[in-house]
Amino acid sequence: MHAEIIAIGDEITSGQLLDTNSQWLSQRLEELGIRVLYHSTVGDEFDAIAGVFRRAVERADVIIATGGLGPTADDLTREAIAAVAGVRLVMDEAALEHVRSIFARRNRPMPPKNEVQAMLPEGGRVIHNPHGTAPGVEMAIARKGVRTHFCEAAGTDRRSVGPSRELSPDPFSNLCRLYALPGVPAEMREMWFGTLEASLRAIGGGQRIVRHRKIKCFGAGESQVEQMLPDLIRRGREPRVGINASKTTIILRITAEGDTQEECYAAMEPTVATIRECLGDLVFGEGDDELQHAVCRLLRQKGKTLATVEWGTGGLVADWLNDVPEAADCFVGGLIVSSEGAVQQTLGVAADLFEQHGPISQEVAAAMATACRDRFDADYGLAVGCFPEHDPQAESPASFYLALAAPGGLTVQPLPYAAHPAILKNFCAKRALNLVRLAIS
Repeated sequence: MHAEIIAIGDEITSGQLLDTNSQWLSQRLEELGIRVLYHSTVGDEFDAIAGVFRRAVERADVIIATGGLGPTADDLTREAIAAVAGVRLVMDEAALEHVRSIFARRNRPMPPKNEVQAMLPEGGRVIHNPHGTAPGVEMAIARKGVRTHFCEAAGTDRRSVGPSRELSPDPFSNLCRLYALPGVPAEMREMWFGTLEASLRAIGGGQRIVRHRKIKCFGAGESQVEQMLPDLIRRGREPRVGINASKTTIILRITAEGDTQEECYAAMEPTVATIRECLGDLVFGEGDDELQHAVCRLLRQKGKTLATVEWGTGGLVADWLNDVPEAADCFVGGLIVSSEGAVQQTLGVAADLFEQHGPISQEVAAAMATACRDRFDADYGLAVGCFPEHDPQAESPASFYLALAAPGGLTVQPLPYAAHPAILKNFCAKRALNLVRLAIS
């Protein structure tokens, strides 16, 4: 069973409002084993809305639309559904009484224009909205020119057939179920749990469930990671494996369907094992893990501590580490420096080291790491050196230096200062954490 989610409103297409409804509904549908193949967003134009609905009816088993059920002239969802179904709008007296009761409860007179919210496509069913004036609409529409609609409230089925086609022997096998909900997130979610979830289960949703696992990687690009995996990301494979990059972290998403949660996770295990075998230490965690979680986990496992000093990253590494709930046991502190003088005064690094090698050098980075380790009496001292000027046009990017003072000695790593400016500092901070992770592993 496949679904399409339609978000309606100029406020979304203009970029003034972020569509969080579609994300939330996608997650709920996948929990019922209903795969979402399409997200559509459409402005408040009748022809555009009707066109989106027509396409959705032909390609989806389930449609969930949000928005456009208000009382104003730009709320056109009801009219568009009626046009696509080939029926008229009719007044639902029970819905009208509900709208009136909402205004009465709020001790406000109901404007006459709000009566339109009780108009439904003929044959549709009201989806109760306990705390809002916009009832939802539930309707079944047949594909390919056959119009079939039903009225559960009356306990009867009514079918109307277009002039050019006859009903198939089993018209309900060709139905698309459409649910229209208000765009207010709180109302939409309440209506999901109050009505939609049970309705979708009744037509087959939830018979099989969908579960996901996310494998997190760092240290190689998206295309390189894909090349290292033996045909895992091809279309049609089960379980499905998707890949994407998020702020230079590579995420492998494994999706399996089954009758039970245990069956889903069991089906994923061979794929997870293959990923870990092929990618080795590029893999640092799963789920919501970030590199700082992996570093703190390793430090705690080995009973070791870490201190940091940051010049280029301005305290980003320390901030991430400090946000890990268990960090107090292993992250003993961090320093932020912003000049040669600060490095000399805070850590006691000799001034002649800067004169001989310059602030952007492996010698200064090494001295910073060693002094940081000594000052905090930590097992590991991590230093992020000074950053060079970023020149996106340079043929060969300049380098910056990371250094890690450890019980077994000192490691200094030169790295190219290169990435998109929007994520450059973030990328460098992750490289610093990854240096620690690999050294402890």
